[in-house]
Amino acid sequence: MKMEELDFSKVVSEDLIQLDLQATSKIEVIEELTNLLFVNGCINDEEGFIQDVMYRENEGVTGLEKGIAIPHGKSDYVLKTSIAIGRTKEPVEWESMDGNPINIIILFAVKNADKTTTHIKLLQKVAVLLSDEETIEQFQTLKTKKEFLHLLSKHN
Repeated sequence: MKMEELDFSKVVSEDLIQLDLQATSKIEVIEELTNLLFVNGCINDEEGFIQDVMYRENEGVTGLEKGIAIPHGKSDYVLKTSIAIGRTKEPVEWESMDGNPINIIILFAVKNADKTTTHIKLLQKVAVLLSDEETIEQFQTLKTKKEFLHLLSKHN
C-alpha cells in the first residue's frame, strides 16, 4: 500500500472533529475526544481506551510544535482505526517539542491488529503534513470541519 493511496475518509469524518472543545487540561481533551470516538462506534470502552492513551503519553512527548499534539492509543478497545481531531478554545498545557501549550489535538485510535500497517502509514502521513509550516498555520486558522478534512486529504 503506497502512501498516496491512503484514504483519510476511512479514518476521519466530520463526526470525529470538534472545533470547540470545552477541555482546559490534557486529560479533559483526551476524555472529550475519546467520547467522540465512543459515540461514533470507533471504540467500545472509554475508560480502557483513555488508560491506553495515557500509558502512551508517559512514554514520550506527543506535543509537536506550533500548538499541535498527536496523542495516540493502540488498544484492544478500538473497533475501527480512527482519528479524532479537536481544537480547544484556550491553549492547554501539554509536553511539547517547543515547550508551548497546544490547542489542536489529533488523537489516533488504533486497533491492535492494525498497529503495523494502516496506523503507521497514517501517522507518517500526518507527520508529513505537520512538518509543513504552512499546513500547521492553516490548521490554526481553519473555521469548519470540512476545511479540516480538506486539508488532511489535500496532500493525498
